Amino acid sequence: MLPVVYGNTNNTQQTPIMNQHTETKNENSSLIFYGGTGSVTGANFMLRTDTKVFLIDCGLIQGSDEEEEKNWESFPYNPSEVDVLFVTHAHADHIGRIPKLVRDGFKGVIYSTDATRELARVMFDDALAIGRYEEKKNGKEHFYNEKNVEDAMSLWQTARYHRATDVGEGFSVYFKDAGHVLGSAIIEITRNGKKIAFTGDLGNSPTPLLRPTETVTDAHYLLMESVYGDRDHENVLSRTEQLKRVILDTARRGGALIIPAFSIERTQVLLYELNELIEAGDVPKVSVFLDSPLATKVTEIYKKHQNYFNETVQEDIGGGDAIFDFPGFQISKTRDDSR
Repeated sequence: MLPVVYGNTNNTQQTPIMNQHTETKNENSSLIFYGGTGSVTGANFMLRTDTKVFLIDCGLIQGSDEEEEKNWESFPYNPSEVDVLFVTHAHADHIGRIPKLVRDGFKGVIYSTDATRELARVMFDDALAIGRYEEKKNGKEHFYNEKNVEDAMSLWQTARYHRATDVGEGFSVYFKDAGHVLGSAIIEITRNGKKIAFTGDLGNSPTPLLRPTETVTDAHYLLMESVYGDRDHENVLSRTEQLKRVILDTARRGGALIIPAFSIERTQVLLYELNELIEAGDVPKVSVFLDSPLATKVTEIYKKHQNYFNETVQEDIGGGDAIFDFPGFQISKTRDDSR
């Protein structure tokens, strides 16, 4: 059974980890929680060793106004001392403070999958646009700017699933598919035969679009996301049937169905399921509008990285099915379109 390392209500809890050197001595390492504990946002974990300082994720703190004020505060460590930042996936609570980390002195290397890097860029731009709007409203400068985003992207390198990457001083990193959103990764860091795995968010496998979450079998330490660990999610078939019933009921009443959805993954899953339902004749060919500039940009990234999709979806695409396009589908590209 794997030891599991987890946080409590103290956001800076420090847990000692022993990396045994195979030659002459034991080397102490520490895992320190700077976010993602005590609340469900702001993921920010530090692995401090004798020769390297790693961060895993640097997310936005979300919630009440009081909680969100913390995004402007200085980091409780010196960003210039961090050598490498690993990013599990592109949701705001895992990437939202990366430009601020750079603004405050980080000059190391950022690693993620290529899809995560591209998604992060559109997420940063969107957050900055919202930040500029808030600046005009309340006069408070956003906690990063365009230059910080550009600087962050210049430090960003990509890693592929199932290929070990040497990150120096005897450390290697290995990315597994987390099955959560496009490009999401379980990150395994190894040195001298000892391995610690950081899961990030995990997919509710099987999912309509992505491959199943891969397993972790040989880690000595496991830091695991547990936000939804106390609940059961409905399966894919039940959810699709519910969507079908709601669409049919709304169509019979001559109504309009509005579906709020996260821009990353949820929107693309909905488009795929609508495509399947409409093309199969299970629901009528009604007008469907995607009314979100961010979700539109994210969907284009999904189209570009079809290699991350599961076998069923790739077979659909190989058979000529444009999975995010179907009769009646329209994208609201301008404000007038939205109106």
